[in-house]
Amino acid sequence: METIVEVAPDVRLWVEEAGRADGSPLLLIMGANASGRTWPDDLVRALGERHRVIRYDLRDTGRSTWAFDVQPYAVRDLADDAVAVLDALGIARAHVVGMSMGGTLVQLLLLDHPDRLLSATLFATAALEGAGPDGAAPAASTDTDPRLLELWQHLADPRDRDAEVAWRVEHWRLLNGADVPFDAEEFRLMEEQVIDHAGRHDNTAAHARADQAGLARGAELAQVTVPTLVVVAPNDPINPPPAALRLAEAISGATVVTVPGMGHALPSAVVGPLAAAVLVHTSVSSR
Repeated sequence: METIVEVAPDVRLWVEEAGRADGSPLLLIMGANASGRTWPDDLVRALGERHRVIRYDLRDTGRSTWAFDVQPYAVRDLADDAVAVLDALGIARAHVVGMSMGGTLVQLLLLDHPDRLLSATLFATAALEGAGPDGAAPAASTDTDPRLLELWQHLADPRDRDAEVAWRVEHWRLLNGADVPFDAEEFRLMEEQVIDHAGRHDNTAAHARADQAGLARGAELAQVTVPTLVVVAPNDPINPPPAALRLAEAISGATVVTVPGMGHALPSAVVGPLAAAVLVHTSVSSR
C-alpha cells in the first residue's frame, strides 16, 4: 500500500507499507540521496514475513518533495521526518533499520525518541562525532578508493538518463567491494526502477548539502537502552569494520553481527544473511 504523508509545511513524503499487516512495524531508513525503492524487494519480502514493513522516500528523493534549494533543511530534520511518518501511520513504536546516512538518523532517533523504538539496527554507517571513551571524531579512512573520490566530485553533474544510470551502476560497483560478486544488470534494473518511480533521473545531492549542525552527540550514545544491533560490513569502503566496531562500543549492550563479504551496497548475495540477522534481533527484542 502506497500513500503520501505530510511531515512539515509543504513537505510530503512517499511511503509504502508491505508484509504482514498484523506484524510489528519495521521502518527502513535509506542512506543519502537514495530513494526508499533502493531497499531490495527481496529484503522487504523477507522482513515482511514477520513484520509490517515501511519504506519511504527521504526528502529530495523519489516521489517525495524536492525543494532543498528553496526550503533547505538540516540532516537532523530528516530524523524528525521518520517520526512524522510513524505518526501519520498511527504507529506508536517500531523497529528501525538504517543504512549509511540512515544509520545516522537512527542514532538521532535513539537519542531523541527512544520511546518510539522497539529496536534499532545500523549498518554501513559511523558513530556520531564524540562517541567512544576519548570522545574523538572517528578517524577518516585513508584508503578510500580514488575512483570513488573522483565519482563523488561529479555527483550532481547534469547527465542524460542513460549516462546517469551508468554513473550509478559504476558507483554501486565500487561500493559493493570485491568479495561479493557484482551483477551490473541487477543494479541497472534497480536504478531504472528508481528513476521510473521518481519520474526524474537527476541528483541534486541535497543531503550532501544539508546542514550537519547538531550531530556531535556521540557521547550520548552510552545512555542508549533500546536493543541495538550493529552489522559489520567487512568490505565497506566508506565505513570499514573499525567504524562499525566503534559504533558498537559506543552503545552500551549493542549486539554485533558480521555479514561476510558485505560492502556498502545490498546485492542479492547479502540480502538473505542481512534479513536473517535483522529478524533474529527483532525477535529477541520483542520478547
